[in-house]
Amino acid sequence: MTKGPKTRIGAWLARPLASFHLVVTIATMLTVLGLVMVLSASSVEQYVSGGSAYSLFTQQLIFAILGAVLFYVALRIPARVLRQYSFPLFVVVLIMLVLVLIPGIGTEAQGARRWFNVGGFSVQPSEIMKVALAIWGAHLLASRRPDDRSVKSILIPLVPAAMLVFALVVAQPNLSTTIALGIIVGALLWFGGLPLKLFGSIALTGVVGAAVLAMTAGYRSDRVQAFFNKSDDLQGNNYQAKQALYSLADGGFFGRGLGQSVAKWNYLPNAHNDFIFAIIGEELGFVGCAVVIGLFAVFVYTGLRIAARSIDPFWRLLSATATTWIVGQAMINIGYVIGLLPVTGLQLPLVSAGGSSLAITLFMFGVIANAARHEPEAVAALNSGQDGKISKLLRLPKPVLYHPPSGGRPIRRPKPARQIEPARGRDGRRAIETGDRRKRADQGARPSSDSNRGAAAGSRKRTAGGQNGQRRQAPTRRAQDPREVRERGIRR
Repeated sequence: MTKGPKTRIGAWLARPLASFHLVVTIATMLTVLGLVMVLSASSVEQYVSGGSAYSLFTQQLIFAILGAVLFYVALRIPARVLRQYSFPLFVVVLIMLVLVLIPGIGTEAQGARRWFNVGGFSVQPSEIMKVALAIWGAHLLASRRPDDRSVKSILIPLVPAAMLVFALVVAQPNLSTTIALGIIVGALLWFGGLPLKLFGSIALTGVVGAAVLAMTAGYRSDRVQAFFNKSDDLQGNNYQAKQALYSLADGGFFGRGLGQSVAKWNYLPNAHNDFIFAIIGEELGFVGCAVVIGLFAVFVYTGLRIAARSIDPFWRLLSATATTWIVGQAMINIGYVIGLLPVTGLQLPLVSAGGSSLAITLFMFGVIANAARHEPEAVAALNSGQDGKISKLLRLPKPVLYHPPSGGRPIRRPKPARQIEPARGRDGRRAIETGDRRKRADQGARPSSDSNRGAAAGSRKRTAGGQNGQRRQAPTRRAQDPREVRERGIRR
């Protein structure tokens, strides 16, 4: 009884475009779930503040549409274009990180200067830097020569540039985004082949650095102390974490029902953003939380499967790094909501309210889906006409199979020899037969190389011996009568 479903699932996963369909499905389900939960969690707070209950939901919906457009754009961008513009994009976003720190240019909110206000919408450059760093880092590591496995080629210039980015993001201050950027750099170094001991040393240094930064600023230090003293200050630093646990407990197994949360009535701060997973647990129960975790688990499997099947080192590094970043951020968010980690402020990807984060994450899902279409089996299927409904609906271009470079240039397949179509009809047969006879006659009249050398030696001897000294002439071919040629062709 159990072999049937496993066989069907295995057969479906064996399809060439299974990874692509999984990425699209997961992105769609998480985005739709996020829109519904943002509307449910933010409606009360937005209405009480004097606005419309749908104001935050409308803003999130606009960014979801923008993210869908970016998802489609990412599907159409070839790897060559991504690699070509990765460094200019990194430089532009780096300049934006500098400009956002200048008073009057960057917008300050809750003691942090992280945003640009453009046309009533806020744009966070540090979110764009996640994409820029992942793409540029994958390009750097994929550009190494196959025989260059030195540590220097892995660390430089990636690590110095990442340290500069970390410093600019910490100056905002924004420790949560710094942690996400650290996950991206760590994934690049791990999948780039950094030795285990050196990777462990760098990872330990990063953890120590994050702990030092967490203890230096006042609000971050309060969060860490509240985590280690959970029974203290229940109405202060531990209030938000305790309310999140109460929300999860009230949900039970099946939840209180969609829209029936009590915590969103100003009991749980940031219910629509950092702690939206608690609202999911209260309204949809353990089942809803399990679905969210299951979707991210399937995404881990899909992203690493795409990386393992990719033969292009750029797609392999980029898909593995993006998967690690998105899933790592999700696990940190869920971890501090359920009380396993200190509160960091990292959002739940595609679910929490946040326009920049939603659009950027959908773009990265599009990049991963693009990598799935460049698997060798998918390339063969798409070029043979097995596009599928989604590819035909989106009118996506045909992917090109990656060929590893040889001597700095891509390998080109030799062009097939041009075949000359033989002539047809009676005159054509006559010409072919005449040409064959002439070819055989030339071969018979042409002496071999050994005979040529022997004839030349004999001629020299005869000349030196005082004989007639005249070279022998090659036998002339007897002229053929055209009437005889025609009669032979008729007999054949």
